[in-house]
Amino acid sequence: MFKFQSVMLTVLLFFIAIFSAQTALASDAKTYHFGFKKAKNGELASIDQEGFKPILQKHKAIFMGDTSNKELYLTFDNGYENGYTAKILDVLKEKGIPAAFFITGHYIQDQPELVKRMVNEGHLIGNHSWNHPDMTRISKEKMQQELDQVKTAVTKITGQQSMVYLRPPRGVFNEQVLTNCLEFGYTNVFWSIAYKDWDVNSQKGAQYARQQVVSQLHPGAVILLHTVSKDNADSIASIIDDARGQGYVFKSLDEMLVKTY
Repeated sequence: MFKFQSVMLTVLLFFIAIFSAQTALASDAKTYHFGFKKAKNGELASIDQEGFKPILQKHKAIFMGDTSNKELYLTFDNGYENGYTAKILDVLKEKGIPAAFFITGHYIQDQPELVKRMVNEGHLIGNHSWNHPDMTRISKEKMQQELDQVKTAVTKITGQQSMVYLRPPRGVFNEQVLTNCLEFGYTNVFWSIAYKDWDVNSQKGAQYARQQVVSQLHPGAVILLHTVSKDNADSIASIIDDARGQGYVFKSLDEMLVKTY
């Protein structure tokens, strides 16, 4: 009887282990599209209520800074050049604003002089992958290749040796992607302010762009904009002025305080 019970216990533990492993794999495989309800009236975006927040925290991803201080972090995604990045850089230089530019392989190959300028003017270069794939659908080895290509090319062009920030293409991720990126030495950077600015066929004017960003301002915000947008290029100066008028200070991602959740 004792032997039978021991066998049954072993079988039970085996099935529990299998179930736990399957559950863990399912959790790792679940794909998230980074999205949330926009902030308004100075309140925080709804990221705190999103189901993926614990996963971001677990893997030390950035999406907001110190929400008790009126600080802002300006970031841009650069998949390709549409003629507006130089104007944006001009404004940032004039106003003394640090930014982070997340660039792809296409951008590096097409616009090496702009990449040099970003670094020379004190901005951070972040990794946005070489080919902009859905990283939940590629292997760990392919992911590392995508990221290494960007880092190596930026070093060759600019002499910059380190690259510590990464933004997953399209904001698509799962736990395995975050795990791998952290292992590769990257901090994943998401955002808490954004709007539909990437559609070059649906630009609505500088005033619209300014309103979209300024209406979402909140303490600790990480702002995501796309440099392909004419509206962003035309409105970035007023966005900065409006934010400063409300008492906000723009900081570099390197200055972001470590938050304890």
